Amino acid sequence: MRFHTRKWIKPEDLNANGTLFGGKLLAWIDEEAALYAIVQLENAKVVTKYMSEINFTSAARQGDIVEIGIDVVKFGRSSLVLKCEVRNMMTRATIITIENITMVNLGDDEKPKAHGKTQIEFVDDRFKK
Repeated sequence: MRFHTRKWIKPEDLNANGTLFGGKLLAWIDEEAALYAIVQLENAKVVTKYMSEINFTSAARQGDIVEIGIDVVKFGRSSLVLKCEVRNMMTRATIITIENITMVNLGDDEKPKAHGKTQIEFVDDRFKK
């Protein structure tokens, strides 16, 4: 799994228990999944269709730095299925896992559009072509 994004937990990210608010973390994950899909599918029109069970396994507290990792599970005709792990950067303790995040590629008509991709591409490799 590749960990692309880091977030520093600040007071405004906390819930009433003094730990990272789950809704804030899910918003970060949704944004990271969208950015990953946009880059892979080379289309800014991508939407989240589905997130599977969300498994919180440990808490994050103010001052912690968390890393958001995304990996491809499979390429569909018009979709990209991802998995996610968020971990504490310093301790490597897993905070949350999501096994299936389905992102859908859209056309100008806002309907699912085939993307023609079958494997992960790295931006650097696109420049070498």
